[in-house]
Amino acid sequence: MSEPFPESWLTEGIRRIRPADPCWREQAQRRIHTLTMPPWALGRLLDLAVDLAGMTRSLSPAVARRAVVVMAGDHGMVAEGVSAFPQAVTVEMVHNFVRGGAAINVLARQADARVLVVDVGVAGDLRSLASSEMVRLRRIAPGTANMATGPAMSREQAIRAIETGWETGEELAETTDLYATGDMGIGNTTPSSAIVATLCEVDPDQVTGRGTGVDETIRMHKAQIIRRAIALNRPDPADPLDVLAKVGGLEIGAIAGVVLAAAAQRKPVLIDGFISTTGALLAQRLCPASADYMIAAHRSVEPGHTVALEQLGKTPLLDLDMRLGEGTGAVLAMHLVEAAVGILTDMATFDEAGVSGGGT
Repeated sequence: MSEPFPESWLTEGIRRIRPADPCWREQAQRRIHTLTMPPWALGRLLDLAVDLAGMTRSLSPAVARRAVVVMAGDHGMVAEGVSAFPQAVTVEMVHNFVRGGAAINVLARQADARVLVVDVGVAGDLRSLASSEMVRLRRIAPGTANMATGPAMSREQAIRAIETGWETGEELAETTDLYATGDMGIGNTTPSSAIVATLCEVDPDQVTGRGTGVDETIRMHKAQIIRRAIALNRPDPADPLDVLAKVGGLEIGAIAGVVLAAAAQRKPVLIDGFISTTGALLAQRLCPASADYMIAAHRSVEPGHTVALEQLGKTPLLDLDMRLGEGTGAVLAMHLVEAAVGILTDMATFDEAGVSGGGT
């Protein structure tokens, strides 16, 4: 769509999202109980298989065609000294993605996943990458405003960010079975902490970590900046769009849009670390049923990530002390998704294998 959709369009789109199907979950559970192993011997891998069956309405969930969508955006509040890296790194890292030299490229190649980078709010000029099949230039603004001195963006821009993510998810629909979310944006742990603090109604210090590796003094400064931004802008915890607009980020809103698009298609979406989970939390607050299609890939060392995961009711598949973002944890977890489907579809039943002791 050439024009931003109205808020009513978002409401109508969300109405298309239905919860995962309990009947397919039950069918998957019954099949698993016939497989050649003691009851639930593969633990949470089997829980994942059941989840996938419920999401996809199938005992043979399609997960072979994979894409990680890396949303990129900059943040005005980096002027407050909350990051160990300069804002120019956002543009530089997008170029690194296109060259194939970043961590997400390495891990995506191992997982046979496509990488798509979407500029929704990068402050620098990426027009030289317009011809790259890996990049989509959908910039809404050259970064957000400084939330420490006023709203990060307008409500319309917040809606457009979600629209961009949703449209990207729909663009990939015909070639993607399994989605993953990723992010790139210097300073974006700060708006993520602000969103989580607001939506979960906790003190910013509880959800503010070291981000790019800042020391304790700067971490405390970050928490104070967030506290000031919330007090100044007064985001409404009952209105996710208001929270996104006042203390959020364009790439965070776009991640929420990707999650909603995957849910509307009844396809699983692997949620990466803190920034991606913040976007997923916004999606869940906009549409509770969308959480049924989310798979928490890993637990970040950022303290706000654990709070957000608890709000979503998700237990992450991996816990590797990671904090890079980019979608790295989500792509790593693709191997576990593939394993869960393999167990559900390829493992022999007691009857098929002629093994004694099986029950239904």
